[in-house]
Amino acid sequence: MARPLIDSPSHFINRELSWLEFNRRVLQEATDQNNPLLERLKFLSISASNLDEFFEVRVASLVQQIEDGYNEGAADGLTLMEERDRINRETHEFVDEQYDCWNLHLRPQLAEHGIRVLGLHELGSAAKSFVEEYCERELDPLLTPVTVDPAHPFPRVINKALCVGFLLRRRRRSAMTYTGVVTVPRALPRLIRLPSEDTDDFIFLADLVAFHAARMYHGYDIVSSAAFRVTRNSNLYLAEEEARSLLESVRAELHNRRKGDAVRMEIEADADPEIVERLRNVFELDPWQVFPVNGPVNVSRLFNVYEQTKHPELKFRTFIPRELRLTAKSQDLFEELRRHDVLLHHPYDSYDAVISFIESAAEDDRVMSIKQTLYRTNEHSLIVPALIAAAPKKEVTAVVELKARFDEASNIRWARDLEDAGVQVFHGLVGLKTHCKLSLLARRDPDGVTRRYAHIGTGNYNATTARIYTDLSLLTADPEITGAVHDVFSFLTAYAENPSYRPLLVAPLDLAEKLLALIEREADHARHGRPARIIAKMNALLDKKVILALYQASQAGVEIDLLVRGICALRPDVRGVSDRIRVRSIVGRFLEHSRIYYFANGGDEEVYIGSADWMPRNLYERVEVLTPLKDSMARERVRYEILEAYLADNLKTRILAKDGSYHRVWQTPGRRGGKAPTGAAAFNAQEFLIGLAEGKQPLQAIPNVPPRARHRSTSRSAMRKEA
Repeated sequence: MARPLIDSPSHFINRELSWLEFNRRVLQEATDQNNPLLERLKFLSISASNLDEFFEVRVASLVQQIEDGYNEGAADGLTLMEERDRINRETHEFVDEQYDCWNLHLRPQLAEHGIRVLGLHELGSAAKSFVEEYCERELDPLLTPVTVDPAHPFPRVINKALCVGFLLRRRRRSAMTYTGVVTVPRALPRLIRLPSEDTDDFIFLADLVAFHAARMYHGYDIVSSAAFRVTRNSNLYLAEEEARSLLESVRAELHNRRKGDAVRMEIEADADPEIVERLRNVFELDPWQVFPVNGPVNVSRLFNVYEQTKHPELKFRTFIPRELRLTAKSQDLFEELRRHDVLLHHPYDSYDAVISFIESAAEDDRVMSIKQTLYRTNEHSLIVPALIAAAPKKEVTAVVELKARFDEASNIRWARDLEDAGVQVFHGLVGLKTHCKLSLLARRDPDGVTRRYAHIGTGNYNATTARIYTDLSLLTADPEITGAVHDVFSFLTAYAENPSYRPLLVAPLDLAEKLLALIEREADHARHGRPARIIAKMNALLDKKVILALYQASQAGVEIDLLVRGICALRPDVRGVSDRIRVRSIVGRFLEHSRIYYFANGGDEEVYIGSADWMPRNLYERVEVLTPLKDSMARERVRYEILEAYLADNLKTRILAKDGSYHRVWQTPGRRGGKAPTGAAAFNAQEFLIGLAEGKQPLQAIPNVPPRARHRSTSRSAMRKEA
């Protein structure tokens, strides 16, 4: 019997539809009664923010391709028009689900706990007095009412700006109606806290603008009003080869982004059809791009309620990350690294160790140079000030990626500050984003030997997101690894290509080629009866060559477990193609962000970590780095503490079915039935790892961990506590 054609379009899942399935999993967390109530509100907010970016980037790109007459379809065989129609149907259904979640579940349950988001008609006399005073004192000075007529064109509405549209009629000429527009000021919070002793009460700022409109539009009757919001194309289109200064080019295009073509309009569902049609024509939108919403426009702003409401009993319990402790034999972190590598798993292990690695380098007179990549960092970064402080005393180089989407403005600011302090700032390579997470120090140690020390991470140098993203950090003084990191920096600053970057895998130079070779090696082991298995954890899996290699490995007998948080174009469980491939997605308290790649390799196990997902952009359009874990205890920790915990999860894991849908571990595909495991049978990987970090959970709690690993795979950080 002939084998099926593995590159058939039917063996691939559509990228955009897979992303929408991911966002549905986020929304499921908002409806999950097992999550604390305010955390559910946060998940709803996140799902809305995610959908914003989907329209700004993915839908905008699709619409642009259709308008340009681009004919090539997706890997799954859908044409661009078919893809657009599916997105149209799926996104409208999704928005309806979001507002059902808010109106039918979250809002009533919050009110039961004294947290109320009120409409104008629900205000008592004291609240009404506060609103009137607030409008006069705070709101009115910031408002600019516009009436559209030949002398007053429709105002330029920037991306995602919340506005209120009006139908107006002059009292002296009652037959004609005019369009009025007021932009809701961004300087004020979208949700205004109302005075109340017994409850946490809020009202939307857009409601106050509508309430205050009669005082702005003197001489008009307000026929109707509706809040609306327009999402615009936010892709950057840079001609880098012709740009004299990449920084100035990004700055100019960033300004244009705020004025990109409209791709979506959200508007209140009860808006007068005349307002809807006038706005649709102004923004040149097709009917499918208009989203009537049964509630507040832009539910992502409900995150403000989470932030402004204490109620710790309605949030996840806080925990203190495990601090890195040095063994008794080491005087400082550098001496510790000369003895062995240090592997950190954030947020369970504190990110302070990474900050300390860079800060101590800035202060240590023995450190002669610092090289640093910066893709995204937090607003109050401790790393940038450390680099600035080090600049007068040592050689400091920073590679700042200016094209990190939605962080361009802050990165431009950091780049300017670093340059002003004397840091050598580079902006990476033309046509390639610098996405690798690297820090490299050169230090003359007490024995007189100059050594390199490196940090290689899976996540950004951002202490804020390090508390809510799961990532891995490797701190090492291994000469091979640190020497290769040095060569990567030479590539970034001078475009100097080496024949080899061993033991690192570096995109776009050799990562894709070597990754495919690693997958084929597992297939060869399977054909010869040797141990063969792949466990890969990533954010997204899209690259066609990698998917085909995985299909071939499955056919050869390799058991493959994929932990893919978001988009996955691979179709599992197809007979004769992907029988041995299982795809899981975990969406929970923390954003799963780490990239881990395990290969059984005939019994000589290898583990790689780094910055690269298995997507074309990571393999061919970015500078990415994967590093092997050479330290045996680090490998075993990743394999038997981290990966095994994720594979054992039966509460937050969804399984990808071959039809592209996801279902809970205990559910039958395509059905809502099933009962979640409870008691000893229930296993939540993230909660287990919190307990392990706190010393409240033994490693033995993970089901199916081999006995040898239970004794050897405890993290070094935990062992240092015992020491």
